[in-house]
Amino acid sequence: MTVRTSGDLFLDRPLHMISGQGLFVREIDERMLSGEIDLAVHSMKDLPSKRPERLRIAAIMKRDSPCDILLTKDGSGLDDLKSGAVIGTSSMRRAAQLRRARPDLVVRSLRGNLQTRLRKLHAGEYDGIVIAEAGVQRMGYHLGYKVLDPGFFVPSPNQGTIAVVSVAGTEGDALASLIDHRPSREETMVERRIMEVVGGGCLVPMAVFARHLGDRIHVTAEILSKDGERFVRLEDTVPRDGLESAERIGRRLLEMGGDELVREAVEIER
Repeated sequence: MTVRTSGDLFLDRPLHMISGQGLFVREIDERMLSGEIDLAVHSMKDLPSKRPERLRIAAIMKRDSPCDILLTKDGSGLDDLKSGAVIGTSSMRRAAQLRRARPDLVVRSLRGNLQTRLRKLHAGEYDGIVIAEAGVQRMGYHLGYKVLDPGFFVPSPNQGTIAVVSVAGTEGDALASLIDHRPSREETMVERRIMEVVGGGCLVPMAVFARHLGDRIHVTAEILSKDGERFVRLEDTVPRDGLESAERIGRRLLEMGGDELVREAVEIER
């Protein structure tokens, strides 16, 4: 069953300006709880941190690329773009990171599916667009793009990850759990816990990237101002079952000044 949600329909404004959180998820959740749907497949970064009690993430698929990419008509890299070039993105986090890296660029909102975004780029509405590499790979497109360094353009929590949601205790729940990829679960759950502690939802330009490094997980996390001029950032390693450590990272980010950036971002959008 294909479900078109409000997030798919309202393409004329940035996501954070549309009322409510979980825009791509809520209507699907309701159908699951009513028994109409047994399993739902989501881009994991679309799943809000607060979920209905009866629903759980039964499986996390092996993670695809978590990186962002810059796509331009002529294959230019970020440093090659002329001052005043117009860059499109749907993400507050990407916009803030772009403004930090190149404050002379013009960053504008870009919504729509991948085909729509590519069409707008080639029509000349944008000089470049920043999108997730995973989406391009899943579509099987071979495009000349530049991968942005995830150490500087730190990805969104759970970017590049597909999650299967189920109703707890059902046959679908048991079957879906068989395809769970444990390393991806460990990484994305650390990211998710930091996101939960920081709060602010889609209104806050926040990035968290966890990846296995030997028998531990290396974490890079940051919170930015909307203009990218201010940010707090930290790197640390946590155990593979390091949700408590992830919680401490979230609290440290807030104590370093992230709480002020979160409040500021939320107030700006009210």
